Parts: sequence; C-alpha cells; structure tokens
Amino acid sequence: MTRLSVEMLAADAPEPITSAGHAQLGIAVLAGIAVIVLLITKFKLHAFLALTIGSLALGAFAGAPLDKAITSFTNGLGSTVAGVGVLIALGAILGKLLADSGGADQIVDTILAKASGRAMPWAMVLIASVIGLPLFFEVGIVLLIPVVLMVARRGNYSLMRIGIPALAGLSVMHGLVPPHPGPLVAIDAVHANLGVTLALGVLVAIPTVIIAGPVFSRFAARWVDVPPPEKMIPQRASDDLERRPGFGATLATVLLPVVLMLSKALVDIVVDDPEATVQRVFDVIGSPLIALLAAVLVGMFTLGRAAGFTRDRLSTTVEKSLVPIAGILLIVGAGGGFKQTLIDSGVGEMILEISKDWSIPALLLAWLIAVAIRLATGSATVATISAAGLVAPLAADMSTAHTALLVLAIGAGSLFFSHVNDAGFWLVKEYFGLSVGQTIKTWSVMETIISVVAGGLVLLLSLIL
Repeated sequence: MTRLSVEMLAADAPEPITSAGHAQLGIAVLAGIAVIVLLITKFKLHAFLALTIGSLALGAFAGAPLDKAITSFTNGLGSTVAGVGVLIALGAILGKLLADSGGADQIVDTILAKASGRAMPWAMVLIASVIGLPLFFEVGIVLLIPVVLMVARRGNYSLMRIGIPALAGLSVMHGLVPPHPGPLVAIDAVHANLGVTLALGVLVAIPTVIIAGPVFSRFAARWVDVPPPEKMIPQRASDDLERRPGFGATLATVLLPVVLMLSKALVDIVVDDPEATVQRVFDVIGSPLIALLAAVLVGMFTLGRAAGFTRDRLSTTVEKSLVPIAGILLIVGAGGGFKQTLIDSGVGEMILEISKDWSIPALLLAWLIAVAIRLATGSATVATISAAGLVAPLAADMSTAHTALLVLAIGAGSLFFSHVNDAGFWLVKEYFGLSVGQTIKTWSVMETIISVVAGGLVLLLSLIL
C-alpha cells in the first residue's frame, strides 16, 4: 500500500502497513518535522503556527485527505488542552502568587541566611528546586536572576559557581517533574500514572541536579570567569511590600500539591482496592486538578492575604497570571494536535513494528527521538510532545513503573544541548552578560549533562523496577 488509507486518519484500527507504506510514512514524518523546524528556525514563525502547518503537512505528505488531517489535529488539540490546560493555568496562578507576594523572596532569603561559603551553590540548588516546582522555567529565571547576581557580587563568588546550580534546579524541575507542561502532556499521551511519575521524577531529579549543578559549576567557573553584570539586577517583588508571608507557610503552600499527588500514589500502592473509601478519597484529593486548585486557594490566604493583598489585588494577580500563558497553552495544544496526527496516521504502529527488530530499548529510543527534535526545534516542550506522540504505542504493554520511566526518558531527552534556536539560551546569555561561546560552554553543556545523567538514571531504574 503506497497511500495512507482514510481509515487510518479517522482513528479507526489501522490496516497493516507494507514496506512501501512504512517508507511513505517515514518520509511524511521527516517532512512534517522538517516543515516545523524550518518555520521556527528560518522564518521565526511562532511555534503554534509552525506546529499547525507541520501537522497538516504531515497528513498531506502521508497521502491523507486534508479534512481527515484537520479532524485529527483539532481532536488532538482539544483533548490536550482539556487534559492539561486547566493545570497549566492553576500552576501559573500559584506561581504568580508566590512571586508577587514576596513568598519566593522569603524562601530565598531564609535559605541564604543559613548558608555561606562552600554551602552556597548547594543553597542555590535547593532554592531553585523548591521555587521551580510551581513556576514555569522563564518565570523562575526572572525571579532568581536578582538573587544570583546579588549573592555573587556581595559574596565575591564566581557568577557561574552560583548561577549554574540555580539554572540546573529550574531546568530539571521543568523537564522531569509534573505539574510542568512537558511532563504533564507526556503523561497524558502515554497514559502514565501521575503519582508514580512524580515520585520517580523526584528520585531521578535529585542526583541529576547535584551533578549538573554544584559539581559541574566548579568546572564552569574555571572555563568562564565573568563578573555579575550590574545593569541586569532588577528590583525584587517584595521590595515594595510592607510585609510578606512566613517561610513555613510559603514552603507548605508550594509543596502542598506535590504532597497530595504523592499521597495518592502511595495509597494506590498500599491499599490497591479501587472500591475502598480511603483510596477513593485520595483519588480525588490527589488528582492534579484538585491538588493544584487546593494549593491556589490556600495560597490566596497564606501568600496573598499574608502579604496584605486586598480582594481586588488578589483578583488582579490572578488575572495577570493568566495572560502570559496564552502562548504556552496554544503551543501545548498544537503539539497535542501534531501528536494526534502522528498517531492517527499510523506512525506509532510503524515505529512499534520497526523497533521489534531493533535491539535498542524502548526508553533509549524515546530519549533519542526527543533529543533529535530538541536539537532541531530548540523547544523542550515541542520535543516532549512530539516524542510522546511517536512512542506512545510502545507503552501499551509496559508496567506502571516503566510507563512512568518512558515519560522521564522523553523529558530527559527534551533538555539535550540547548543552543541558538532555544529562547532559554538567549535568556541566560543576556541576563548573565555572556558571549555566545561562553553560553555554550556553561548553559549548553549543563543542559546536556542533565539530559545524559537523567537518561542514564532512567535506564538504570528500568533494570531494577
């Protein structure tokens, strides 16, 4: 068969694909991804538009009727936004409350007050990891940059010795730990258990962030020795506040959704009876929606009201938190549409059939696919979504633990070697006052270390679990 049948793109059971069909589908995938890469890198088109056009191009190259390709794309977009859109919005609200109330500054100042000398890089990792849980990567950078620059200047530390651990903490959280958009979408795509993925994600994240943060920062500081750029030190959110939340209340609010989701995973393992009242209760309170909603409602009191916010100020904070995520939601949604087009066109089944003859483990294959898309597009989120769509069929016969590890393998691959086509690359370069070469020696190498170490730990865990 040399043409993609209508039934395949209609999401019915696909017909067997011959070698000629494999070839055509393979070319269609490469062409679709090439269109996305070209539009993002060459024509600087927004990722949402690039993914939309790339999805339609994939269907066209595969020989599918355009109306079927459109249906696949819109169905995938809708289901993805329905699955993770509310979670992204709740995470954005919690992050904005944390930032505007001075809660983030409170965590930073409390930890730094107890750290000095050699402990400072470790303190920066701890700060970035805690703050990075509810925050998007870019927001975390903006929050932590003033701290990094001030600590480096006042303590006469190398900028890289302090900055790399902070960046590592944020990046690892972004790539491996829900409720960040990438891991959430991958969990939804491969039908992984969120609590198990969260638990294993934290397990992988701890040694990864230690190696890529405090350990690597020693070498980065030797390779690139630059002073903190004075002009890049912005005003902190809490400088304009009369009071701010306490450390304990702030930390408890940030960790609340994590505790609730992990509790659900633990109860599922211990009780293992879907009809038991305890398990049904924790299934509700430990669901991502309820866990994040609870954290937001609690945060309005422990963060907002504690900082003296009026009802109007709280309402304004929530409103402002939702504006910047419009682009993220559209990119994630379009990525879901691209993923569904891949699935409906039979690409997943094709990879499943071909990979049976390979000796390469499924987790390594997922990591490599995510690496390739990350290098091409520069976007960790696009790499995660696309790779999840391609390897989703591989999860069909996997255990709960291995399905979670598949998500982490994709997340690890999506962080590989950030370079000039990644917005994060330029963000770090400008804030730290580095040249392109210096950014590659520090930031790009750090991202690669995170990807390789996390990927290796995922493969190691797959042999144990």
